[in-house]
Amino acid sequence: MKLNIHNTFSEKLPADPNESNSRRQVFEAAFSYVNPTPTSKPEIVHVADEVADFLGFSEEDIKGKEFLELFSGAKVAANTRPYAMCYGGHQFGHWAGQLGDGRAINLMEIEHDRKRWALQLKGAGPTPYSRTADGLAVLRSSIREHLCSEAMHHLGVPTTRSLSLIKSGDKVARDMMYNGNVQYEDGAIVCRVAPSFIRFGNFQIFASREDNKTLSKLVDYTIESFFPDIKTGSPASIPSFFEAVAERTLKMIVEWQRVGFVHGVMNTDNLSILGLTIDYGPYGWLEGYDPDWTPNTTDNQNKRYRFGYQPRIALWNLIQLANALYPLSKEAKPFEAVLEKFQSNYKTEFLQMMGKKIGLEQITQQDATLIESLQIALQGTETDMTIFFRLLGDFKINTTIDSEGQFLEVVKSSFYKPEEVKEEVLESWITWFTRYQERLKSDKQSDEDRKTAMNQINPKYVLRNYMAQIAIEAAEKWDYSIVNELYELLKMPYSEQSSNSKWFAKRPEWARNKVGCSMLSCSS
Repeated sequence: MKLNIHNTFSEKLPADPNESNSRRQVFEAAFSYVNPTPTSKPEIVHVADEVADFLGFSEEDIKGKEFLELFSGAKVAANTRPYAMCYGGHQFGHWAGQLGDGRAINLMEIEHDRKRWALQLKGAGPTPYSRTADGLAVLRSSIREHLCSEAMHHLGVPTTRSLSLIKSGDKVARDMMYNGNVQYEDGAIVCRVAPSFIRFGNFQIFASREDNKTLSKLVDYTIESFFPDIKTGSPASIPSFFEAVAERTLKMIVEWQRVGFVHGVMNTDNLSILGLTIDYGPYGWLEGYDPDWTPNTTDNQNKRYRFGYQPRIALWNLIQLANALYPLSKEAKPFEAVLEKFQSNYKTEFLQMMGKKIGLEQITQQDATLIESLQIALQGTETDMTIFFRLLGDFKINTTIDSEGQFLEVVKSSFYKPEEVKEEVLESWITWFTRYQERLKSDKQSDEDRKTAMNQINPKYVLRNYMAQIAIEAAEKWDYSIVNELYELLKMPYSEQSSNSKWFAKRPEWARNKVGCSMLSCSS
């Protein structure tokens, strides 16, 4: 298996001189060298063929012993030195100090087709940043990350990717719901892939320690490697860099809101400097349309990271990044201008995105009221977001908006309790569809053209938690067929795929309060 290794992060940035794998505070270093912990009996559960292809791995490579050894952590590739990154972060709004790659180990960077990729193992053992944890991951969370990384990519959402999912053959102790019920679960390792895994927290840790020397080196490296249009070496480059990061973060958040994705743990150490969705923990997709929903049980009381609040948290996190970068610039106004621009641009981008979701061709500020009233109507009774917007494309412009609600047949299967659509709820839908119909007439699009456009922005298939749970329970019995079935399904989320229509369905009642479907924690 040939690897075109081209490491940059570990060659251009300062390393921790202490090479022991002991938990500790690490100063004036961007990373610490550490090797993965060998597993007892690794077994491939799934390999993402598309990721393998763009990395240059052949089918023969994937089936070979070296691939299994390398991506299970049993072997370290020649001319490489794996490492864990040092970073800090705000967790649930509070500064947590040094965090770092506690269960992620960066294997190497490789080049293929003139693109460079960082390959990172998640769950391959402890690092100097593991604190009191074991650095391992379990099968259930690894399946969720592997499938979701690829599903998000095909939805058009900026994301890290996943090459492989491998069972370790070892058991891992986990208290899934933090209630004292510790159980042994199957261990697993995911190989994550991205141009870089640098996070907001990588910059914060050096700023918090007033280590401007290392901070400056990291900023220069990041700009030169990933923002080549910006020239390094002057204070003016810092706000330009920050603006580029804000723009990428904005795009990611708008895409999350478009598909109904809730990250669940938007700590600053979980935000990529490249605007990629990173760290798939207690995530979820909206089932019933509820802006206050969070899949994270740890956040269930304060709901800091709820769906409707994600744009505000992105702004809050950007403020923390601005604070970290400020010492290199010492000019507050450029940062303030970027933050103000983020807020105004988000409103504009959100309006355009939502307008497209409901099939509008020429979207203006006047459409904001129509969109706001839709969001209110969607909460009148439990309504599945994905199904509603997908079915809305079948609405015909000449439909009679009757007082009995027959016009709602087109979206009826998105309601969890259609019998509740009466009186005030029905009135709100009559009002909205009447205004919507009038608005569509002004666009003068044909029903067919509008549906085609809407089906390109409103997915039919997303990785609902209950779907992932079905795959997990099968895999725990050594049946990996559903993992592969969902992987193939989610490659084409906007296609009809009539043979897979069983997955175009509301959350089943058995999953409403089931652990792993509606109740998730950071434990993995």
